[in-house]
Amino acid sequence: MAIAFYPAELTLWLCNYYVFKSNIAETMDQMAQPTEQDVKGEEHWTKKDGSINIFMWNKYVGNPGDSKGTIIFVHGSSMASQPTFDLHVEGRPFSSAMNYFALQGYDTWCVDMEGYGRSDKDRDAQFYIQDGANDVKSACDYIYNLRSVSKAHMYGISSGALRAALFAEQNPDKVDRLVMDAMVWTGKGSPTLVDRAKKLPEFKANRRRPINLDFVRSIFSRDHPGCAEDSVVEAFAEAICKLDDSIPNGTYVDMCQNLPVVDPEKLTMPCFVMRGQWDGIASMEDLLEFFNKIPNPDKQFTVMAGISHASFQQKNYMLAYHVLLGFLTQPPSVYHADLS
Repeated sequence: MAIAFYPAELTLWLCNYYVFKSNIAETMDQMAQPTEQDVKGEEHWTKKDGSINIFMWNKYVGNPGDSKGTIIFVHGSSMASQPTFDLHVEGRPFSSAMNYFALQGYDTWCVDMEGYGRSDKDRDAQFYIQDGANDVKSACDYIYNLRSVSKAHMYGISSGALRAALFAEQNPDKVDRLVMDAMVWTGKGSPTLVDRAKKLPEFKANRRRPINLDFVRSIFSRDHPGCAEDSVVEAFAEAICKLDDSIPNGTYVDMCQNLPVVDPEKLTMPCFVMRGQWDGIASMEDLLEFFNKIPNPDKQFTVMAGISHASFQQKNYMLAYHVLLGFLTQPPSVYHADLS
């Protein structure tokens, strides 16, 4: 039977056809995009000083040799690297920062400092911030050789920011862009460090301090309760305590009596200071003074609303990812003023 089309009906039919065709193409394109299930994870090991085992965890999509760049994540004082940067929480997409940035095209790495997680823990030492910077160097030497690269982006959180910054200060040619989240400079005006210093004699007298689930929960209640979902806090605490029942005291000693350990005037690479709105580890004044002394004009300072100390475990974690990704992907400056 022949079908007769009137002009208006033909127009509507064509519109519906092309809309349908476009939706099919969009759906097929979305189906082709990699997801968190496509991210590959591999463990790596290297030696520090010839005998100390340092653990590294690597995540990527596709061929890491084709990545946009390498990111090395550096953990803080009270937990190993995988719970911090590769956490998994049911129903919370991208709880793993490594998954998120791998899907953005980066070759992502984290490293357990000596004394934490899967790295060696048996040496009789406090493991100070300088020790951590040395661990970062050992990891970088391995990663750069494996990937045939000469530098990487560096992200550190809390005392991890100090470790990463100290490494960058001592090895400026090995760092592309440096990100310091939840860091402290002199400790001036820090309510967290004032309270922590009350236990300084205990920290100095003991190589390690015990941790448990309640200790990890306290990280999320000390500055501004309510910044993190209970389910995330519990998953984070369980992941941390599965790897460690005690942690080194060296970074606490440094942060209570030896600050500053980083000289901002020696950070010559592009720098980004990230601060949670309610983070008690450092005052705004302390960080702004630090920021003002960084010599490279390619620098940023961002306050993240609704975030306290552990940025990637907060309700607003996607905000932290967003500002970090923006700093890593910003276009290069094409004009540089001659200030001589």
